Amino acid sequence: MSTEGVTMTEATYAAKYGRWGADRPIGVAVLGMGNVGSEVVRILREHADDLRARVGAPVVLRGVAVRDTTNRGIPGELLTTDADALVARDDVDIVVEVIGGIDPPRRLILAALNAGKSVITANKALLADYTGELAAAAERSRADLYFEAAVAGAIPVVRPLIQSLAGDRVNRVVGIVNGTTNYILSAMDETGADYADALADATRLGYAEADPTADVQGFDAAAKAAILASLAFHTRVTAADVYREGITRITAEDLETATALDCTVKLLAICERVGSGPGEPDPAEGGKERVSVRVYPALIPRKHPLATVSGAFNAVVVEADNAGRLMFYGQGAGGAPTASAVLGDLVMAARNKFYGGRAPGESVYAELPIAPIGDTPTRYHVNLQVADKPGVLQAVAGEFAEHGVSISTVRQEEHGGRARLVVVTHHAMESALADTVSALAEMASVTSVTSVLRLEGTEE
Repeated sequence: MSTEGVTMTEATYAAKYGRWGADRPIGVAVLGMGNVGSEVVRILREHADDLRARVGAPVVLRGVAVRDTTNRGIPGELLTTDADALVARDDVDIVVEVIGGIDPPRRLILAALNAGKSVITANKALLADYTGELAAAAERSRADLYFEAAVAGAIPVVRPLIQSLAGDRVNRVVGIVNGTTNYILSAMDETGADYADALADATRLGYAEADPTADVQGFDAAAKAAILASLAFHTRVTAADVYREGITRITAEDLETATALDCTVKLLAICERVGSGPGEPDPAEGGKERVSVRVYPALIPRKHPLATVSGAFNAVVVEADNAGRLMFYGQGAGGAPTASAVLGDLVMAARNKFYGGRAPGESVYAELPIAPIGDTPTRYHVNLQVADKPGVLQAVAGEFAEHGVSISTVRQEEHGGRARLVVVTHHAMESALADTVSALAEMASVTSVTSVLRLEGTEE
């Protein structure tokens, strides 16, 4: 029997038992048994009959790699501390990695892929930096690599970008992809709490980790943005390509100002096509468009769909030429929601084993350059403390004009000898706004530049 075109694992099985049939099990190894891994194991065991019906063959849990084999609530023979040996077993066909971090998951996933075994992972940090390496290993052995659970938990956004929109041109992906920061900002907006109190509340309720750095500094969202941009624009984007700002500097005053503008503040992951670089021809005239990928807190109008996403929920808006605007909304984290995405990938991988198909491989044919943040246009909200005397407003407006930043509106509030200016600009390049802010900070009549927030989601 020919084994040409099948994975190494299938070839081994085919030599012993023939092709997959309705009674031949598909073996699954789970690496990690935290919140997500525990739910994956539970669903595999409790819904074995449903999974068999959906796949066409039994889906059997072969083992679970853990650090500590005690008190896990499953038969002891399924537990092991030797993840490498579990991955290498001949009766394992699909490996589910839900450990997190870079190593050992990178080594274990590569071992599985090199052996022709399908891999499902929820590891956004690993994918954001090593998708190319993992995809190449999958391609060499004709194995499957699935990662729906790596972005926005239960929300199906990865597969639509890879498959449903494969015939369309995606122009923009923008979303709230971190539940911790969305909970904090929602609490600040709804209750008037400051950042520290909102973070403490999020920690108490389990929405924030004991060390929340990855969330509140934007690292988690940046990794997810890199994955989304790579898929949307057929260009390999890593976490290092993503401009990143967190929410630690957002104040209750920022939320008050947002309310006055009929806006709220959200940590946004923004991936979009932008024009060619300075001095290069426009894409319409033969120049090469670029990709801008960035994560930062921004003002968005309350009428915008993302403004209504509150608490720990996530949402992603995709804009394409022909499909128009699509919005994906739901629980972006948690054991059961993330496990749902993992099991969806597992069923797809198991079906491919049974029927002989393959998951789509990495698509990076476009190779678009990454635009630096300085070349990215958006609108801005600048909050200034200034001396309350004649001529200050004119001088401040002149500084904006000097750097080519057009002002949309100005609001002035007086407070006993001092005044606050709130300036909202039209679209301007980030570099021009940065130069403007530096110049304002040097003006004798400007006490301080209190805050600078981008304004997204407007038509101007």
